[in-house]
Amino acid sequence: MKIILFLLITICALVLSNPELAFSEQQNISIPFGSYDPRLNTPAEVWFDPPEIFILIDDTVTWFNDDKEAHTIASGEGTGRFGWTELSESFGTPTGLFESDRFMPGESWSFTFKEQGTFRYYCTIHPWMEGIVYVEQSIPDYPHDAEGNKERFPILQVTPDQSVEINFSWEPKIIRTNEKVNFIYRFYDAVVDLPFKKIQYDIIIIQNGKEVFRDENAVSSFGGDYRQWFFEDPGPIIIKFKNIKPSGSDIAQGLSDIVVGGSPVKLTENTAGRIGEFTAMVYFSPTKDTTPTKIVQPRETAQFYYELPIIVIAIPTALLFLVIYLIRKKPTIISDKKSTPI
Repeated sequence: MKIILFLLITICALVLSNPELAFSEQQNISIPFGSYDPRLNTPAEVWFDPPEIFILIDDTVTWFNDDKEAHTIASGEGTGRFGWTELSESFGTPTGLFESDRFMPGESWSFTFKEQGTFRYYCTIHPWMEGIVYVEQSIPDYPHDAEGNKERFPILQVTPDQSVEINFSWEPKIIRTNEKVNFIYRFYDAVVDLPFKKIQYDIIIIQNGKEVFRDENAVSSFGGDYRQWFFEDPGPIIIKFKNIKPSGSDIAQGLSDIVVGGSPVKLTENTAGRIGEFTAMVYFSPTKDTTPTKIVQPRETAQFYYELPIIVIAIPTALLFLVIYLIRKKPTIISDKKSTPI
């Protein structure tokens, strides 16, 4: 009993100390019966089931061969249902990221995805068979900085000269590529904790060490300000505020009218110690980052196969009825000239 308990404790410790073991999952894809058959009336409804799958980094995908012939799994693009014929010399274009040996009916093959992205794959023996794996990074469900530390909105930061407090947040809380994000902020007097009426500032956004946005001499009113941005690439971002200084007269830039008593911080033109910096993370959004060519499934081609004869028959039949209708509706010409006896 003690040995079993010791083993359980050891296994739990290994799992907790290894994130891959703790969070990686097994995802299964079936190769259904009939996938080997490229004809329009093949019994398979899809080449791979499911044809598209969403997983996380370090997840393992296993393909099970439930068909009656051998198959392979290779990264790359196949020929598509209408790009392959028996006389074609094209058998797809592999990328070399992964490729299995041939595995027989009842066998399986697995691959663990270590990178995020969109990965198309196909069978090198039957290149009309295509599928897609979308791999995402594991994403926390709460706002956090570039290091993964949880943030509570609004994030409060006082400038090094102890004169201005910046209240900062973003929406949505999880930032993804190609999705609009709003950076929302407001400038407060650090002493009496009330918002300034008007402040001038520079805002800079840096991603992966490269500046992607800059707005100089912007002006924030009592209600605060915001910036919208779309990130095309994933990775850590830095939002910097610099040159925070008064805008207009002392009255114009002073504190909110709701202040009672106290005196505002008198901001000088020297902005060296008046800066702020916030970080966040942008995550890859596979569904919007890539729009792959539609994979035509066998059930769609079969539907087209049976609809085509109906269309071919229906159109001439409709035209025939139209001609008959027009002939019957042809007006009778009556002459005004009266006949006379000879």
